[in-house]
Amino acid sequence: MLAAARKELLLERLQRDGRIVAKEIATELGLSEDSIRRDLRELDAAGLAVRVYGGALPASPAVADYAARATVAPNSKRRVAAAAVALIEPDATVILDGGTTALAMVEALPRSFRCTVVTHSPTIAAALLEHAADVFLIGGQLFKHSAVTSGAAAAEAASRISADVFFLGVTGVHATAGLTTGHPDEAAMKRALAARAADTFVLASDEKIGAASRFTVLPLDEVAGVIADADSDLPAMRDLVAAGARVIPAGGVSA
Repeated sequence: MLAAARKELLLERLQRDGRIVAKEIATELGLSEDSIRRDLRELDAAGLAVRVYGGALPASPAVADYAARATVAPNSKRRVAAAAVALIEPDATVILDGGTTALAMVEALPRSFRCTVVTHSPTIAAALLEHAADVFLIGGQLFKHSAVTSGAAAAEAASRISADVFFLGVTGVHATAGLTTGHPDEAAMKRALAARAADTFVLASDEKIGAASRFTVLPLDEVAGVIADADSDLPAMRDLVAAGARVIPAGGVSA
């Protein structure tokens, strides 16, 4: 089998099964594990897969820059945002992550709604200018790829916050890889924010479910729920439930 055909097959298996075990696929195809690992390295380098111990996981399309992400699954993000806003109690203190789904939450939040929003995203803070919510912006070095602050100064500021709920944006939601994102500093900042909230809910539009990125944010059992916009019969969704995740469909009914 030619390398191009092997890679196409590997991508099909990632799409179908949500993961590849190098040893198993090598045995099935009658090839060496080294050949499969080489293919997976090349798929990883091309941004089409994420290599993990023993194989690979589907790569998330949500690791593109901020402007590009705005065009990915906008309707799905709006549905997730509406379900997330419905979880906010009046006068609550909310930590809102950066990203395009969080921005959709601001658009869904009634302008007269009273609450306090803490964010490390200048984009989110600016979008709240016409809202009744009080807004606190965490400073630090601006990570331009995602339009959020990160680094030591931002983490120090986060350590002084106490909130009722954190709405977490990630690029991958996978039953075995957990909650992932594409940059280590961003992952660390997300963990710092999650540690300051009583509950953390994950914003999971459809392109993120069953996908993974390079850096772990949190395991599934450390969040209160995953607000997901995907068919509950999809294998990736069934795997999340089997892994013990509390899945909140965008329609608002817990699974």
